Amino acid sequence: MLVSFDQCQLLIPSVPDTLGIVNSRDEESGSAAGSAGVAVEVLAATEAEALVDGRAARWQSHREERRRELIKAARKAVHRLGSDASMEDIAGSAGTSKSVFYRYFGDKAGLQQAMGEVVLGQMQRRMREAAQLAQTPREGLFAMVSAYLQMAESSPNVYAFITRLTPGEASAQDAIAASGALGNFFEQITDMIATPMREHLGEEKEAVIVYWPTAAIGLVRNAGEMWLGSPAGSTKPNQATMAAQITDWLCLGIAPQLKSST
Repeated sequence: MLVSFDQCQLLIPSVPDTLGIVNSRDEESGSAAGSAGVAVEVLAATEAEALVDGRAARWQSHREERRRELIKAARKAVHRLGSDASMEDIAGSAGTSKSVFYRYFGDKAGLQQAMGEVVLGQMQRRMREAAQLAQTPREGLFAMVSAYLQMAESSPNVYAFITRLTPGEASAQDAIAASGALGNFFEQITDMIATPMREHLGEEKEAVIVYWPTAAIGLVRNAGEMWLGSPAGSTKPNQATMAAQITDWLCLGIAPQLKSST
């Protein structure tokens, strides 16, 4: 390294020393700038991902809200127009096009499934609340049967729409049973019936409890739907009378009404 002094005997840095100082400072500045650039890029990427996630969440929330609105509108339309209302009829009543319903539900069976989940969920909650207020298993049965009939009677068209395929459909099965929603509904109700009966009868009657709730559901549904579809008249029992009659059949059968053979 070359060393020289000026007239005042002050050290004059050589060219290599000067370059070394400059390069060292440049390298430090470059390193700091590079680190800052990487940090900015990471922050920008994180913010972009958060923005995308936020938009996706808002869009999903919007779709769910729109879906609920369409189900509510379809329910009103079916209540007014009947269970055989077409997708075009339902869409027109809802003030939109049937392509919108197809976009959200796929087809009519999808709409039946979606509406069924809502209606049957409400019916199940109503039946559970009624049963919880009962003091005995028999009162609980009556409360559940009564709540079931009340919900079905409040809109026979909606009940029929969510439990049956429309004429001309390929399958003759229940629309919701085919997709599982109705089956799940009655499975939950079966458990609701079995629980108090198990507590009342004891474990030694488990063989009875295994089969009886399923048979009871079949009786309630078939008798209830037959009653629901019967024309109004003097011979048609009202809802409370029908609920009491079904409860008697469940608990006592028809033996008390049969004439003695002796």
